[in-house]
Amino acid sequence: MKRKKYEQELRKLQVELCHLQKWVVREGERVIVLFEGRDAAGKGGTIKALTERVSPRVFRVVAMPAPSDREKTQMYAQRYIQHFPAGGEIMVFDRSWYNRAGVEYVMDFCTKEEYKNFVENCPKFESHITKSGIRLIKFWLEVGQEEQERRFKARIEDPLRQWKLSPMDLESYARWYAYSKARDLMLEMTDTKDAPWFIVRSDDKRAARLNCIAHLLNTIPYKESPKEKIKLPQRSAKGEYDDQAPLEGRNFVPEKY
Repeated sequence: MKRKKYEQELRKLQVELCHLQKWVVREGERVIVLFEGRDAAGKGGTIKALTERVSPRVFRVVAMPAPSDREKTQMYAQRYIQHFPAGGEIMVFDRSWYNRAGVEYVMDFCTKEEYKNFVENCPKFESHITKSGIRLIKFWLEVGQEEQERRFKARIEDPLRQWKLSPMDLESYARWYAYSKARDLMLEMTDTKDAPWFIVRSDDKRAARLNCIAHLLNTIPYKESPKEKIKLPQRSAKGEYDDQAPLEGRNFVPEKY
């Protein structure tokens, strides 16, 4: 998708996201949107497009690091549940409890018994989430082999993107079909009526971002709030003085630009 067309469509969707935000706050709604997919599938860019024009107090992004030693001894879902939304919040998970069905399963970071317990209990867990009144929307971003390779090579060559390339990313690249099998098992066990998966083709990053946002907006039955008439109040001249004079001699950032 051409940049100009993408930016035009994105602006329209971001206006609607502002309407959604106002509705969520007004109605006290609770929403979880989680993004999963292979490394370099475009999760980060999609989340940025989703959240860059809305309030971080409403659209709150959760990108969790590897579990600490303490968290490893907790109930598996415990570290995620503490980030669940209160009324008027949309929690956006950049990866989620599905780490167990993906990287942990492929890399043997969990036991077979732990994996089995997860895929058997996850549908029950998510059913409980939705029946408690939380809207749960799950996106899987599906990138192709050639496009993933192109993105990895771009990260290697670009100093602004090298930080995105971790040893785990390289390992995931080498284990393409192991991750494909893990994806298939995950979808088979956790694509349910209460919490279905929505798969997004993401070889075209811009189209994928628009498709994700549009689907999110179509999934939630929000209503546009009436426009408020806002008028700037008149500034009071009471106590008027030269408020720039006291700044003379202070440390200012050099104006290089």
